[in-house]
Amino acid sequence: MTTGRVNPAFTLDDQGITGLGHVYYNLLEPALIEEALKREEGTLGKGGTFLVTTGKHTGRSPKDKFVVRTPSVEDTIWWENNQPMDPAKFDVLYADMLEHMKGKDFFVEDLYGGADAAHRLDVRMVTELAWHGLFIRTMLRRPELKELDDFTADFTIINCPSFKADPERHGCRSETVVALNFDKKIILIGNTEYAGENKKGVFTLLNYILPGKGVMAMHCSANHAPNNPVDTAIFFGLSGTGKTTLSADPSRVLIGDDEHGWSERGTFNFEGGCYAKTINLSAEAEPEIYATTTKFGTVIENMVYDAHTKELDFEDNSLTDNMRCAYPLEYISNASPTSLGGHPKNIIMLTCDAYGILPPIARLTPAQAMYHFLSGFTSKTPGTEVGVTEPLPTFSTCFGAPFMPRRPEAYGNLLREKIAKHGATCWLVNTGWTGGAFGTGSRMPIKATRNLLHSALEGTLAEVEFRKDENFGFEVPVSVPGVPDVLLDPRRTWADKDAFDAQAEKLVKMFSANFEQYLPYIDEDVKAAAIG
Repeated sequence: MTTGRVNPAFTLDDQGITGLGHVYYNLLEPALIEEALKREEGTLGKGGTFLVTTGKHTGRSPKDKFVVRTPSVEDTIWWENNQPMDPAKFDVLYADMLEHMKGKDFFVEDLYGGADAAHRLDVRMVTELAWHGLFIRTMLRRPELKELDDFTADFTIINCPSFKADPERHGCRSETVVALNFDKKIILIGNTEYAGENKKGVFTLLNYILPGKGVMAMHCSANHAPNNPVDTAIFFGLSGTGKTTLSADPSRVLIGDDEHGWSERGTFNFEGGCYAKTINLSAEAEPEIYATTTKFGTVIENMVYDAHTKELDFEDNSLTDNMRCAYPLEYISNASPTSLGGHPKNIIMLTCDAYGILPPIARLTPAQAMYHFLSGFTSKTPGTEVGVTEPLPTFSTCFGAPFMPRRPEAYGNLLREKIAKHGATCWLVNTGWTGGAFGTGSRMPIKATRNLLHSALEGTLAEVEFRKDENFGFEVPVSVPGVPDVLLDPRRTWADKDAFDAQAEKLVKMFSANFEQYLPYIDEDVKAAAIG
C-alpha cells in the first residue's frame, strides 16, 4: 500500500525495493509529525516542535563508515581516511537489509542537495522512522510538488535503524554501518538513530562529485552583505569554533550555516535548513536560533525537557553535549530566499586555540591559507569528551576530514585556484583563549571577535598597520578601533612571557608534525608558509 505523491515510473518497486509494508511518499511536515506521534517515536513540543532522543548514538559513527572499493573510485578515494568495503560484502549487506525491510513501513522523501540547479544532487531518502523523514525534509532542499511527478534520484539513501549488521558477513566493524557505493549510487545506514548521518551522507557524496566538476565543496557557513550578494563571506570551522554563531550576523544575509559549494557562478548552499547545537543556547546571545526551538516542525534532538510543560533545558547535557535542533532556513529572518551568493570576497578560517597562542585575527597569504586549510586546527577542551583532562590539538584537514572522500590536496588546490582567480582575502580568526591557556586564561571576548570580523568584511581592517607574527609568519593588526590593543598581541596578554614562548614553540611543533603528511603533495610556497 502507498500514500503520497511520487513519480509513477520511479517507485521503490521500480528500484527493486519490494515487499515493504505501507510506503509513504513525500509526506509534508504535518503528516510526518502525525505518523511519528502515532508510532511513539517522540513527543510533540512547544509550538509544534518534535522532541526525540536517539539512543546510544548521539553523534556520528565515523569508525563505522565505509566506501565500497570499486575500480571506478579506486584511484580517487583518500583511502587513509576512508575505510574500504569489498563490493561483494556490500551486495550481501544490501540484500540482507532489503530482506530485513520486508513487511515494514517506510517513508520516502525526494529532495535536492544544492541550491544551484546546475550542480545539485537529486536524492531519495528512504527512512524507517517518520521523524527521520521530517529531519531530512527540513535539512535538504524541497522540490515544488509538481516537480515530484517526474523526479528521479541520482542517489538513494536507505536508513534502517532496526537493522543490525554482521561484521564478519558484511565486512564492517560492528552492528552499526554506513556504507557508500558510488557505482550503485546507494548509501546504506543501519543500527543508528542519529539523524546527522543522513545529512552528512549527502555532504560526503557532494564532496566527491563536485570537485570532479571543478566545483569546490566546503564545510563552511556563508553570508553576504544586504542587497549585495557579490560581497560574500564564507566561514570554515570545526565544531565549537563559532561557524554558525558568527555567520548568523543580523547585519548580513545568511546563505547557510554548514555546507556550501563554490562554482563558476559563485557560492551556493547545499541545504535548505540548519542543524544547530543547542547546548547553552540563549535568547540573548542567539535570539533567532533560540526562537526556532518553539517553531512548528523543528526537530529537537537529545535535549532534556520538562515532561509537563515541555520547557527545554539548554544547560542539561546529561544525554549529550551534542544536543541539536534542525529547522528550515526560512525560520531565520535574514536568510537568503535563494541560498545563493557571489564569489567569496572574504574567507574566514575559524579556530578555537585552547593554548592561548594564536591572535584573535590574522591576514593570510594564499599559500598560508592553503596551509591552514589543510591543517584544519582547533582544540578539544577538558570536559568535552571523557578522558580529556587538558587541551588536545585537533587537526581535521579542510575543516571536515570525516566528510572528505578525496585527498586533501584536491580541495586545497581548488581553493587556492579560486582564491587566485577571484581575489578573495583570507583571515584566520581565533575564538579560543587569551591571557593564558585553558584553565588560566579566558575565552576570547565575542564582542571583540565580532568587531574584528565587521572590520574585515567592511574592508576597514585592510587599512590598519600590520605586524608579522614571529611564530606563524602571518600578518596581525597592531591596532583596531573598538578592540584593546593588548588583545591583538597574545604574548602581551600572558603574565608569564617565558611560559607563552614555551607554549608557542610547542604549538608550532604540533602544526609542523601534523603537516609533514602533506609535504610530498604541495608546492614550494606552501612549504615555505608551513615554516612560518
